[in-house]
Amino acid sequence: MTNNLLIILSLVFVLGIGFGYVVRYLISKRKTETAEQRAQEMIEDAKRKEKEIILEAKDKALKIIDEAKKEEKRQKEEFDKQRRKLEERESLFDRKLLELEDKFSQLSKKEHSLEKERQEIESIKKQELEKLQNIAQMSKDEALEMLLKRVENEYSEDIMNRIRKLEKGLQEEYDKKAKHILVSAMERCASSVAVETTISSLTIPNDDMKGRIIGKDGRNIKTIEQLTGVEIIVDDTPETIFISGFSPIRRQLAKLALEKLMVDGRIHPGRIEEMVEAAKVDLARDIRQAGEEAVYELGIVGLDPKLVQILGRLKYRTSYGHNVLQHSKEVAYIASFIAAEIGADVSVAKKGGLLHDIGKALDHEVQGGHPQIGYDIMKKFGLPEEIAYISLGHHEDNPKTLEAVVVKAADAISGARPGARKDTYEQYVQRLEELEGVASSFEGVKKVYAIYAGREIRVFVEPEQIDDLTAKKLAKNIASKIEAELKYPGEIKVTLIREMRIIEYAK
Repeated sequence: MTNNLLIILSLVFVLGIGFGYVVRYLISKRKTETAEQRAQEMIEDAKRKEKEIILEAKDKALKIIDEAKKEEKRQKEEFDKQRRKLEERESLFDRKLLELEDKFSQLSKKEHSLEKERQEIESIKKQELEKLQNIAQMSKDEALEMLLKRVENEYSEDIMNRIRKLEKGLQEEYDKKAKHILVSAMERCASSVAVETTISSLTIPNDDMKGRIIGKDGRNIKTIEQLTGVEIIVDDTPETIFISGFSPIRRQLAKLALEKLMVDGRIHPGRIEEMVEAAKVDLARDIRQAGEEAVYELGIVGLDPKLVQILGRLKYRTSYGHNVLQHSKEVAYIASFIAAEIGADVSVAKKGGLLHDIGKALDHEVQGGHPQIGYDIMKKFGLPEEIAYISLGHHEDNPKTLEAVVVKAADAISGARPGARKDTYEQYVQRLEELEGVASSFEGVKKVYAIYAGREIRVFVEPEQIDDLTAKKLAKNIASKIEAELKYPGEIKVTLIREMRIIEYAK
């Protein structure tokens, strides 16, 4: 019984497993069929969408092709239109070119014809001129010279009157304007003048100091003179000794050294050497300070310190008794005033005026004239050409720049004003004699007198030899010769006098 039950249970278990397997197989088969069906549906759906997309793309492609064809047609029409215009223009240009070629050909023919006619006229003119010269027995230049002389002789008085009228009218206008500018500039500049030329004086505490300065057997004074390059003059003048020398810097060096020795009280050769060296340091400091004060006073900036140092040396340099540094500052002031009035460059005129005589600071040490030395110095320190040229231009007859003319005028004003400069008696007499000699060298001059301290010469001519027109030329020639041969500050007025005196006696 038990065995049968086990068999039955085993059969039931086997049947259950088989049934489960069959059921599972059926379910799996059904799911597989469903998935295949879905996949098939998805494939069909994808094919359907693909067809739609292809159709839509074809429609768009057709539209694009249609629009491209329309654009191509439009561009072709536009191109054809432009081509027709270009063909029309080319045709027009061809016609114009042909017309121009025809006109050029006609003009060439006319030019050739005119040139031929001109040559014929020149030939006829030359033949006629040769006939006239043969008839008159003189050349064209000789005939022209004779005609000019005849006109000059016949109308010299009329020419002189016209020249006088023109000169008078222009001169009055120019003089009025120039006087206004110059007087305005001079009124705004006033300064002291120098009095020492080659001798400086030194006040001492008492006359016993003279003996100490001279020293035993004159050894002290000899040492000072050797170290400073000056001459010490000790005479009977109470409480004063004099320092003589052509170099103001050397005189100032000796003066500073003597002042230090007198304060120190120990005067002997060893101490003199120490004080001279100390005086050199003080003098260098004073020179630098003088240059700095000059540029500060004028409001000039940007100059090299070494150039300012050289400028300060002009404090101890004189020209005709006029302190050159003071003169340079005056010229800078006056030049800036004049430049502002006439519209020139004020900055260039001011700098050029201050540095126009910078070459005099080194003219005892460097070979050459001070204008060229000054030009080289300014170029060395990088100043512009228009400023450096003023050193040369203020000594030229016709300066190249307006600022150089302004500085030249300012230099003349500063040097020519009363008291600014002075000559020795011998120099003064020699200058007047040379001035009269130059004017007397011309033919037809009867007498010459230099007046107003050489600022004017009056020239009396022979009236029988010199007429009015010739007198005008003679005055200009005398002035030109004075400018070329003589050196003088300022300007010299040349007054030529032609006087005819006829005396008869009634008996």
